[in-house]
Amino acid sequence: MRKLRTIEMKRLSVEEYHEADKTPLIVVLDDVRSMHNVGSVFRTADAFRLEAVYLCGITGCPPHAEIHKTALGAEDSVDWRYFKTALEAVEELKGRGVTVYSIEQAEGSTKLPQFQPEPGKSYAIIMGNEVKGVHQEVIDASDGCIEIPQFGTKHSMNVSVTAGIVIWHFASNLLFK
Repeated sequence: MRKLRTIEMKRLSVEEYHEADKTPLIVVLDDVRSMHNVGSVFRTADAFRLEAVYLCGITGCPPHAEIHKTALGAEDSVDWRYFKTALEAVEELKGRGVTVYSIEQAEGSTKLPQFQPEPGKSYAIIMGNEVKGVHQEVIDASDGCIEIPQFGTKHSMNVSVTAGIVIWHFASNLLFK
């Protein structure tokens, strides 16, 4: 087995990325304080050609050196918007017919392995603050909650890790079937 060189990977240019079909998924960051988490989400969003990233509340916005350090330019390819609150973003999304899920441990949540996104539908997933999670009023406005089952002593994972797991689940169910 030989490792591929960058030029062999046939990566899209930023212009080609903007013109390409997108995975019908938007990631909403609800008061995410770490610029490294924001950058990592941009990079993962680019990898799976997501529709957009919505930045809300205290979440940092490009251009920002710390976001760029982790995003490696994905903040230029992935469309993004800023909203004063995640609730405003959810209301806008639902008004366009997007199905919205908070990624949170909550009563009645759906475990990620049991969640099957439907082809032809548009989705948004909300990632919460590193300490407090998704705001309750945002959960209340969501169509439901999706939870990643965990089996250790900790009850949470890093925002960017969680985003990567959930984005992969959506992409693997929408793009590879």
